[in-house]
Amino acid sequence: MTFFVQFYAQHSRLLDEIGINALLALSLSVSLQAGQLALAQAGFAGIAAYVSAIASMQYHWPLFASILLAVACSTLVAALLAYPVRRLRGIFLAIATVGFGEIVRVIVNNLSITGGAEGLSGIPNDVNTGIIYGSLAVVAIALFGLARTKFALAVALTREDEAAARGVGVDTGLVRFASLALGGAIAGLAGALYAHAFYFLAPADFGFPRMEEILVWCVIGGVTSPIGAVAGAAFLSILPEIIRGLADFREITNGIILLVVILFAPSGLSVLWRARRATVPRDA
Repeated sequence: MTFFVQFYAQHSRLLDEIGINALLALSLSVSLQAGQLALAQAGFAGIAAYVSAIASMQYHWPLFASILLAVACSTLVAALLAYPVRRLRGIFLAIATVGFGEIVRVIVNNLSITGGAEGLSGIPNDVNTGIIYGSLAVVAIALFGLARTKFALAVALTREDEAAARGVGVDTGLVRFASLALGGAIAGLAGALYAHAFYFLAPADFGFPRMEEILVWCVIGGVTSPIGAVAGAAFLSILPEIIRGLADFREITNGIILLVVILFAPSGLSVLWRARRATVPRDA
């Protein structure tokens, strides 16, 4: 017991970061599973983070009420964004959603209520590791349940062959709309938890480099695998602690790992794991 207490005391911040990053990876994975390269999750997280922080600091909302408000706002914004971009595909969707994220960053950077470029400090530090991982568990269970529904089949059909999906009666526009809105809700939850776990926000926390990191986590783990996305987020969150001497070169390290995965495991590491399990002989 003493070992675990000491471990938590030394690595509590890292554990919190891993849990929040896992949520962000799941938020992008939801969109990728529907075949959408929608890169707005950092923007959704930023909106929710500032909404939750301002609600608790300026209006003295309790923790869970401010988080619920933040998630509702990020979901609404994601739904509003999903409607005009629902017809875009591939690189055009990516550019449009990256542009949205940059708009969010610029707005936050120029508002006095958000602290502007200096950031927002003094946010109530009410979120602990238990709340973060409890939230992650709830999201994971909900997604696991969703994976067993007809909606999950519609998502897979939309990703693999949109024309064929429409041919069997799938409303592909609705599938893409719902996937982006759901991803916005999960990203919003991650952003709100981030605000209250680390009690300081800056516009750079939710800029393009953050979105780039989220995408790398998902690509390394497997773009259609939620478990792979979580594993990728956890691995790249822990890696700087393992190689402390290269911590200042985090983006370069991530880029090298991404290049290696794309060259030798383009479908992600989770596919390699499944393939290995399939080749392991089972006892009779």
